Amino acid sequence: MKISPSKILSVLALCTASAYAGPSGPPPPGVPPPGLPIDGGLIALLFVALVYGIYKIFNIQLNKKTPM
Repeated sequence: MKISPSKILSVLALCTASAYAGPSGPPPPGVPPPGLPIDGGLIALLFVALVYGIYKIFNIQLNKKTPM
């Protein structure tokens, strides 16, 4: 059974989202909602991009036909 990259990315996205999830429910009245940080998952995003890039490079090299 081959695991597709989309399944791997889906699992990573769910794990990252659950790690950064705050308390559920609306904020109490009179309290402004918190601002969303830009760099919240930047390290995880860079790591996923690096792994995906390495996967694509190896996949292209394996599928390349060598002349005999």
